[in-house]
Formats: sequence, C-alpha cells, structure tokens
Amino acid sequence: MTIKEVSERYGLSADTLRYYERIGLIPKVPRNKSGVRDYDDASCQWVQLIKCMRKAGVQIEALIEYVALFRQGDETIDARREILAEQRNRLIERMDDMQAALERLNGKIERYDQGLMKEADLPEA
Repeated sequence: MTIKEVSERYGLSADTLRYYERIGLIPKVPRNKSGVRDYDDASCQWVQLIKCMRKAGVQIEALIEYVALFRQGDETIDARREILAEQRNRLIERMDDMQAALERLNGKIERYDQGLMKEADLPEA
C-alpha cells in the first residue's frame, strides 16, 4: 500500500506516518524498486497498534522503547510486557479520573435539569 492509502485507511497524515517511522515508532517500511514506501501487512499492523496506543494516551517514549525492544527479539519479552503493564496501569488511573469527572458533570447537568442551579451557586466539589 502507498503512504496515501495507509493515510486514508487509518486517518493519519502522511507526515505523521513518516514521523512515526523516523522516530522508530514504526519499524522501517519496505520500499519498492523506485524507493517509494510500500506498506505491507506487518507495517499496517504497527500503524494500527501505534494509533490505538496513542489514542489511549500511551506516551511516545514508551512506544519507542517497546518497538526497539521488539526488534531485539524474544529475550526482551519480559521488558516489553512490563512496559505494557505499566501503560495499562496509567490508563486505568486516567479512566478512573475520567469516570469521576463524568459523574460530576452528570450531577451538575441533573441539577440544571431540576432547576436547582442558579447563577450565584458556587461550583460544588
């Protein structure tokens, strides 16, 4: 697949895809005889993984380290698992924070719907 096709399929700009490859988030993409990137299934799977992880808020540095370890082979399995577990724990904490914020917003909206909020009301904790 061309970079344009991958860009359209995954909703990432061509510049972003090139950047991800340059910094090591995506292993080097194969090139055709003309030197043009030719994304294969493995490259697309990396794009999918990185897009998913970035959308979940996983730090670029952690992903770069993960990809570098992956490229070193099976002796890095434990280290890769540790990175993923740490990022999962961070994501769980963020989800808890977001759930608390959602509950607070729902409560405030409910107060407005019930006519209990007035302009002079202070924001409740």
